[in-house]
Amino acid sequence: MRTWIAVVGASLGAFMAILNIQIVGSSLGDIQGAIGAGSDDGAWITTAYLVAEIVVIPMSGWLARVFSLRRYLIVNAMLFTLLTAACAFAQNLNQMIVLRALQGAAGGVLIPLAFTIILTMLPPSKHAIGIAIYSLSAVFAPSIGPVLGGYFSETFGWQSMFFISLPPGLVMISMLWFSLDKSPSQFHLLKQGDWVGILTMAIGLGTLETVLEEGNKNDWFASPFILRLAVVSVVCLSAFVAVQLRRREPLLHLKLLARRNFGLGSLVNFVFGVSIYGWIYTVPAYLGQVQGYSAKQIGAVMIWLGLPQLFLIPLLPKVMKHVDARLMAGAGFALFAIGTWMASDLSGDFAGPQFLTANLIRALAQVIAMTPLSAIAIAGIERQYAASASALFNMMRNLGGAIGIALLQTILTKREQFHSYVNTENISLLGEATRARLQGLAEYFRSHGVADPDLAYHKAIVAVGRAIRHQAFLQGYSDIIMIQSAALAIALVVILFLRKAGGGAVVDSH
Repeated sequence: MRTWIAVVGASLGAFMAILNIQIVGSSLGDIQGAIGAGSDDGAWITTAYLVAEIVVIPMSGWLARVFSLRRYLIVNAMLFTLLTAACAFAQNLNQMIVLRALQGAAGGVLIPLAFTIILTMLPPSKHAIGIAIYSLSAVFAPSIGPVLGGYFSETFGWQSMFFISLPPGLVMISMLWFSLDKSPSQFHLLKQGDWVGILTMAIGLGTLETVLEEGNKNDWFASPFILRLAVVSVVCLSAFVAVQLRRREPLLHLKLLARRNFGLGSLVNFVFGVSIYGWIYTVPAYLGQVQGYSAKQIGAVMIWLGLPQLFLIPLLPKVMKHVDARLMAGAGFALFAIGTWMASDLSGDFAGPQFLTANLIRALAQVIAMTPLSAIAIAGIERQYAASASALFNMMRNLGGAIGIALLQTILTKREQFHSYVNTENISLLGEATRARLQGLAEYFRSHGVADPDLAYHKAIVAVGRAIRHQAFLQGYSDIIMIQSAALAIALVVILFLRKAGGGAVVDSH
């Protein structure tokens, strides 16, 4: 019973950490206005959290050995809960960025260690149940984040979203305090630490995340700032890989990626991250920008991506006893691709209600795909490599989300420009249909108080230009939804090359 309490408590921590990535996004404008931040600077409220989190994830397994799993996890659970509440009291942008970075650093500990506890503390026969519980954090938290953020921000003010974590945070701390056994610290490991690997990894991942978050609005490599960060990232990450492959006791055992199931499973998990985070970026952005939805209305649409998972995930362990995990993962990604493709034919009439079917199919797909994929990937991983496997597997999903959103933002910008150009080229001011449309709009403006005929005609031209851009955005969003569907189809092909998982997941090397 204590072991299961540890699994649930740690998974609750991972849930809260992932939730706080998304919960701010739907109300970022309100926060920016309250603390006096511009739209560009305000993006660092999200970036600071993501950078700190992704840097800490790979180090968590080693630091848990140094300080002991119990002490390290409970201290960071306490810090995460306190720092989350502290964000509500930030008075300016600098304070908010610092608090979000510290919050992300504490939250980055909770994500991989929850997975590690499942791999090391549960018997192999119970791994499917443990992974199903953990899946709530990996697939349900990103889906429900925008819903909670939008509702609490509009109903109680933006500060309230940071207090959501207090009750579950206290429950999490109590569960971990009760369930985790005390173990001695191993401070001697600090002397043997892979400090070159830690330094190159921290700088490399930190700069990479910053490039991905800030690149699109700074025109990517046309910006000297982004270019310098990209060079630093490539150099540092290349050095990190070289160090890890040569060192006897590396920070991360990258050679695990050479194992067929773990390597291919991690690649598929990368695409999984692209899909879940990409969809949570695409749909709210489309509904807000094109359809004029408020944060609360967007939450009402996105909730159907999350709620069905609560009822479906508990059924998975029983199903996995009778169905090949590869078949389940393949079916999940097939549904993923189909559900995504169903929302690709956007038009002026395609709004919240039209996303319902796609969201329900994707909710089912996420449940079917995540748990079996995790079980296949970790099958046969030795116990001493569990921390590295957990860090790598979770980091691949987070990197998939970061890289996916950055690519989708860039592709959306480029495709909108392309469609605007093509649509404009196809409209001639000398054409009969265009002249009739402009004349009709000019008449409309004159009948609504615009006395000057030239001004009315000018307004008509502006209105046509807006209609062209509106159509270009519809086409651009359709394009990036189709790209996500294609990526999921490619992941489905990769799943075909996975071997059947034999028996338990984590095994002892002896």
